[in-house]
Amino acid sequence: MTYQRIDELDFVRGFALLGILLMNAIALLQLPLPDAGTGSEEYQRLLYLLVEARFFSMFSFLFGVGFYLFIMRARDKGRNGYLLFLIRIAVLLGFGYLHSIYHPGEVLMNYAICGLLLLPFYKVNRWVNLSIGVVLLGVFAVFGAKALMPFPFMLLGVAAGQLHLFQRIQERRRMFEIASVVLVAVAAAALQYQYGLAPSEPFVPIIMEGTGDPQLEQSNHYLKAGLLIGPLVAFAYMALLLLLLQIKLIRKLLDPMRAMGRMALTNYIGQTVLVLVAGQWLGLEGLASWMEVLWLCLGIYLFQLIASSIWLHYFAMGPLEWLWRAATYLRWPPVFNRQRLGIGEVAAKSIL
Repeated sequence: MTYQRIDELDFVRGFALLGILLMNAIALLQLPLPDAGTGSEEYQRLLYLLVEARFFSMFSFLFGVGFYLFIMRARDKGRNGYLLFLIRIAVLLGFGYLHSIYHPGEVLMNYAICGLLLLPFYKVNRWVNLSIGVVLLGVFAVFGAKALMPFPFMLLGVAAGQLHLFQRIQERRRMFEIASVVLVAVAAAALQYQYGLAPSEPFVPIIMEGTGDPQLEQSNHYLKAGLLIGPLVAFAYMALLLLLLQIKLIRKLLDPMRAMGRMALTNYIGQTVLVLVAGQWLGLEGLASWMEVLWLCLGIYLFQLIASSIWLHYFAMGPLEWLWRAATYLRWPPVFNRQRLGIGEVAAKSIL
C-alpha cells in the first residue's frame, strides 16, 4: 500500500488545535478564578466539561497514527524509518525545549519521549497494540493519571494506522456512520453525567485529595469524572467531525481547518506567541476574565485559519514544518507550493 497524505488527519489536527488553545491560554495568562454568578463561571464549568482532557487526547492519538505512517512511508521509499524517526523526535525535543522556556506546560518534549517508547510497538500485532492501549488508557483514566494518558492514546493511534482506519472510512462508510452515531450518543450521556457533578461555585482546577472541604471534594469529583470519560468524548468528537466531513458542503466550509492542521507544529507554537503577545499588549495577564480570554482565543484561531490557508497557497509547508523536515532529512525541502493546489482559494472563499 502506498501511504499518501490523509486529509482527514489534518482536519482533526486543525480541530484539536482549538481546544488546546482554549486550555493553554488559561495557564499562559495565569487567570484568577472567575467571579461567582458571571458568564466566566459558567465558561469555566463548560471548559472542564467539553474541552479539558479531550483535545490533547486527540493530538496524542494523531501523533501515534503519524508515527506509524512516517515509518511506513520511509520504508516504501527504501529508507531507514527508525533512524529517520529518531532524528525527527530529537528535533521535536529541541523545539519542545525552546517552547518550554515560554510555556512550561508544553507537550512536545513529552511527545518526543513517548515517541521513543513507541518504537518497539511498530512491529507488534495491531490487535495486541489495540488491547494494550485500551487497558492502559482505562487504568490511567480510573486513577486520574492525566500525565500518563498520552502514551496509550499514541499506542491506539499506532493500532489505527495498522488497521488503515482512516483510509477505509469510505470503504466501510455505513458501518462507520452507525458506530459514530452510537459513540456520540453514549458520549453525550457521559457528558450529562459529568455535568451533574459540576461545582456550584468557581473552582480551582486541580485535584486535591483529603482536604475535607466539601467544595473541593465536589470539584474533585467533577474533574475525575472528566478524566474518566475523556477518552470516550475525544473519540466521539473525532467520529462526529469525520462524519460531518462526508458531507461535501461541510467539508468545503471546514477546509481552512485542514490547512491549519497541515501546519500543526507552527500553529501550536504560534498560539503561545500570540497569546503572550496579546496578553502583554492588552494587559491581560492575571487580570482578564475567562470570557475575555475566550474571545481572544477565538480571534487567534480565526486568524490562524486564514493565515494557514494563505500561507499554504504560496508555500509547500509551514515554516516550522519546513525546518523540522530539513533537519530530519538533512536536505532542503521545497519552499514554494509550485503546484498551487488551490487550498488558499478554497479556504478563503469558505471563510468569506
